Amino acid sequence: MAKSPAEIREIRALHPKMRERDFARIHGISEAELTAAYVGENVVRLKPDVAVLLAGLPACGEVMALTRNESAVHEKIGPYENAKAGANSAIVLGDEIDLRIFPSKWVSGFAVEKSDGEGGVRRSVQFFDVAGDAVHKVHTRPATNLEAWNALVESLRSEDQSQLVEIGTVPDVAAVDASAAASPEELLENWSRLTDTHQFFGMLKKLNLERLQAMRMIGDNYAWPLDPAATAQMMNGAAASSLPIMVFVGNAGCIQIHGGPIARVEPMGPWLNVLDETFHLHLRLDHIAEVWAVRKPTADGHVTSVECYGADQKLIIQFFGKRVEGHDERPEWRALVESLPVLQQSTAA
Repeated sequence: MAKSPAEIREIRALHPKMRERDFARIHGISEAELTAAYVGENVVRLKPDVAVLLAGLPACGEVMALTRNESAVHEKIGPYENAKAGANSAIVLGDEIDLRIFPSKWVSGFAVEKSDGEGGVRRSVQFFDVAGDAVHKVHTRPATNLEAWNALVESLRSEDQSQLVEIGTVPDVAAVDASAAASPEELLENWSRLTDTHQFFGMLKKLNLERLQAMRMIGDNYAWPLDPAATAQMMNGAAASSLPIMVFVGNAGCIQIHGGPIARVEPMGPWLNVLDETFHLHLRLDHIAEVWAVRKPTADGHVTSVECYGADQKLIIQFFGKRVEGHDERPEWRALVESLPVLQQSTAA
């Protein structure tokens, strides 16, 4: 039975230190419903207008951008730079903050102010999809221009300041017609003719194949399963050699990308973390059901990635070697991926 905003606040008062996402999951509500319950107190309801958001954020200076899914949290510190917003997509192409945004998935938004426990205030703007799951959040930093931040919040303020949000289901854009799936031969023919990694999603749609289904079909010249230990081994190897890599984490409404070396890789319980100055990653290793090394042909040579999938067969995170457009990928990255332990087929599901 749905909980009213008053009921949500009453229960929340008993668990003030629990993380919002964990509290929402345990109590059978969405994070958007939890946030909306405090509208009129420390929360202001916002229009989920990506164009207005991206127009106002550059003036705010240094902030922290956060994009996550159920199994990975990607945080980048820096300014929003080189942002462009269209009706169907938007991009941010800064040196630190690099995003691909799908505005149609942004359904609700909120500005939140919370005590930091030390006499200060933590400020953020948070946006959610139709299921009430967070698609993107932006948090202030000590260096943030608060005058510009407050002006941005005011420009996004919604006329609707209710404490209720309608919750629905996010359509699965990757869903395919299994009865019309292409044969392995058709997949191989199309895969081998790729000239750009961005053609891959379109190829899957044309062939009525899901991503992981294609990995399993293509054969080990283009994709091969890795041992579960490969993800941590790859991240530690990249850190040890200061190898510039790209780390993609996304959800239905946003994909966030880190491009550069990683340095401080630390396990903590089921999480493997990157704790660098401007990049934080938190990855649930126990959520990873399959790891694949993947090769995609391009006009500049093949591009190699490491891809992690959950038990629901959805992509959790992708890793690439950082490369310059028009050039082949770094041989050190290719060698690192090809050195990772392969899953013994006798143990494959």
